[in-house]
Amino acid sequence: MSIVILGVDLGKNACSVVGLDAAGAVIVRRSMRRQTLIDYVTKLPACVIAMEACCGAHNLGRLFAAQGHEIRLMSPEYVRPYVKAQKNDDRDAEGIAEAASRPTMRFVGLKTQEQLDIQTLHRVRSRLVAERRSLINQLRAILLERGTIFPAGRRKLELGIDAMLAAEDKNLSPRLRQLVGELRAEWRELDTKIEALNGEFIELARNDVAARRLTSIPGIGVLNATALIAAVGDASSFAKARDLGAWLGLVPRQHTTGGKPRLLGISKRGNTYLRTLLIHGARAVKRRRELGRGRHVKLGPPFILRR
Repeated sequence: MSIVILGVDLGKNACSVVGLDAAGAVIVRRSMRRQTLIDYVTKLPACVIAMEACCGAHNLGRLFAAQGHEIRLMSPEYVRPYVKAQKNDDRDAEGIAEAASRPTMRFVGLKTQEQLDIQTLHRVRSRLVAERRSLINQLRAILLERGTIFPAGRRKLELGIDAMLAAEDKNLSPRLRQLVGELRAEWRELDTKIEALNGEFIELARNDVAARRLTSIPGIGVLNATALIAAVGDASSFAKARDLGAWLGLVPRQHTTGGKPRLLGISKRGNTYLRTLLIHGARAVKRRRELGRGRHVKLGPPFILRR
């Protein structure tokens, strides 16, 4: 009997595999290493290969799609209800195969290598920004303990620390002055790395037609546009705009029972990073329009980089 749907529970080293026939019965149940899995799928006739949309799934999905297989990636939260009894890798693979056979299941589009590259750049930049924020907060706390307070704002703190290090401040011991100088040098290094990534995003947006179109929307800058392209890819997979908003978690969470509708706050599902960028972009537009109420306000060039 031939395999119609192959459910794969991915692991770093070992993967569990369950194959279903046309009737949905399990005809294959195995555990194999990643390279063995690739060789095994190469020998299979064209079938549906189902996996959770997790780390490594897109890479394997492209390899299997090139061999003529149909790839179905699913969010882990949609697979969970199909896992029966006790949870283990074998049950997970069986649940993945069964979930992929459902006609109402929602699937994740297979990302290209270019999309994954852009997504990786965003994740690295996000980590660097978080490190810089943590370093700045630590600097403020260190100096506050010595009675030195700076106004709110990163730029004001930057100028204040540079002036303090250049002058003779008796509130700081020689060792602490050296430590603050080292932290300031680390801050400059993080700034350099972040600005280098910002330059890459600007070049990506200039050379991509979809990104240029997105940056013409008020509140959508280079970061928002490239993050949208990396996460969404082909937006035609959404039937309507509200579906995209629901995928991003920007629509009200619903708790309806007994025919009585009840809408709560936004659901906050999906990509937290992308949702955060879009919310900050909307706040920036709202703020500028409030400041310019009563007169025409120019929202700025399309290639403005919103942090």
